[in-house]
This record gives sequence, C-alpha cells and structure tokens, in this order.
Amino acid sequence: MKKVALTLTLLLLGILAIGAYMTLFTVYETQQALVLEFGKAKRVIDKPGLNYKVPFIQNVVFLDKRLLDLDSAPQEVIAADQKRLVVDAFARWRITDPLLFYQAVNNEFSARTRLSDFLEAALRRVLGSASFEAVVRDDRNDLMRKITGEMNNKARALGITVVDVRIKRADLPEANSLAVYRRMQTERQREASEIRAEGEEASRRIRANADRQVTVLKADATGESERIRGTGDATKNRVFAEAFGKDPDFFAFYRSMQAYESALQSGDTRMLLSPDSQFFQYFNDSAGRSSGASSSLPKGDKSNVRRPGTAYPGADTP
Repeated sequence: MKKVALTLTLLLLGILAIGAYMTLFTVYETQQALVLEFGKAKRVIDKPGLNYKVPFIQNVVFLDKRLLDLDSAPQEVIAADQKRLVVDAFARWRITDPLLFYQAVNNEFSARTRLSDFLEAALRRVLGSASFEAVVRDDRNDLMRKITGEMNNKARALGITVVDVRIKRADLPEANSLAVYRRMQTERQREASEIRAEGEEASRRIRANADRQVTVLKADATGESERIRGTGDATKNRVFAEAFGKDPDFFAFYRSMQAYESALQSGDTRMLLSPDSQFFQYFNDSAGRSSGASSSLPKGDKSNVRRPGTAYPGADTP
C-alpha cells in the first residue's frame, strides 16, 4: 500500500509539474508577449512577470522589447546635381504595437526586410532632392531627420517606430573619387606653380631694387669720394703754393727728395742718366748747384753763385 501511495503521489506531482510547465510562462524585462488562441491574438503582455495560458489551446509569441538595429548594404544614390554617391546607412527601431506587428510581418526577419526597403526608398527620395555638398557636409543632420520621418510614416502600419537613421558614409564611387583626387592634385599643383611664379617675380623685383640701390649708393659714394679727393688736392696744391711762396729753395729740395724716394726703390732699379743731370743736383752739391757752374766762374765773380734763400737758375723745380 505504501508503495502504491508513493507512486500515485509522484505521478500526481509529475502531472502537476507538466500542467504548470504548459500553463505558466515568464516574461522578462527585455520581452513582451503575445498570447494566441488558435492563431488569433487574445492579449498582449508588456510587463515582466509570471503569466499563464490555456494548455493546448493557447500559445505565446515573445517579441523583443529592446531597441533593435538595421544595417543596410551600401547603395548608389544620384544627388540633385547629378553626382553619384555611395551611401551606407543604418537605422534603430523598436516594436511598439506587438499585435499589429504580428499581424503585419509576424517576425523580426520579415520586419527587417520591409524596413530595409523603406530605408532604401527614403534614402533615394530624400538624398536625390539634395545636392552633393548638402549630403556630404552642409545639411546631413536635417536629411537624416527627413529620412527618419519618411520611414516612420510607413513603419507605423507595421507596429514599428523608427527611432533614428544615421548615414555612416556618403562618398563618391571609387572611380569618381580617383578622378576627383587627380583633379584636386592638378589644381593644387597649379596653385603651387602660381605661388612659386609670384615668389620668383617678387624675388627678381626685390633683387633689382636692391641692385639699383647699390648702384645709386656706389655712385653717390664715388661722387662724394671724388669731391673729397678734389677738395684734398686743392688743399694740397694750395699748401704747396704757399710753401713755394715762402721758401722756394726748401720746396725744390723737398720735391727732389720725394722724386728720389719714388724713383730709387729697393730691388732692381736701373736708370740711364748723365752724371751732370739736374736729377742728381743734390747728389753733386748739397745746395743743388751744378758742378760746372761754379768752376766756370772767374775768381771773384759771384754772380752765378746761388745765395741762400734764392733759386738756382735752371734747377728742376717739380
């Protein structure tokens, strides 16, 4: 009897466990549940906790309550200025009406397919009405908001709300990018050549101006030096004239000494002169008189003897 009672108890507990397993279900924080009865929706459970269903009659479909993402493949779009763009975008969405979602698309795979179509159509429509500069640089945020709004207009019929659409990349195709790069490189080289030419022109202009200033300065300096030299020569000549006027004999002697110093330099100096030349008058006589002059005079005749303070007739006065 005890074994039979134990067996019945275990059998009853098993039946209860199976019944509880088939009747009770748990909805987690990240989920929302849809209870179906023979394929028709009976109720929606969007709060987490323990819930129940009728075994063999009702079944439960769990849907994700979190924010989901949709990553589309890159596609070509023609902008308003007829430039081709390769656009790579993604969207974030969530299921806001589980019943409508189940009735419209049934599962996430079908929902992603429909949303991809919506995203592609919205990208072509919105970006096709904007210029290349607006898409790439100027109005990207406004364009993404417009794409989000257009997707929401269609996604509401599926029980879906599109939270955000972002453009990851919007660029020219590879062939166009290379052509644009070459054109930009050519323009930069042209600008560099122009800048170099302007620099060379400025350099030549500065160099010519500097040369002109150097020539003017040299001419001014040469003129000033000639003027100073002329003034010095005039002063020298005046001093010589004054000295000659004061003492002609000393002046003749001084000039002769200068002539000796200039002519008789150290080294190989050769001169072919007559011994009685006036050039050597101060060698023959300290007074500068010629040797033949004094010997030809008769005794007592002093008319041709130079007196101190008088010049000798025929002396080479420089």
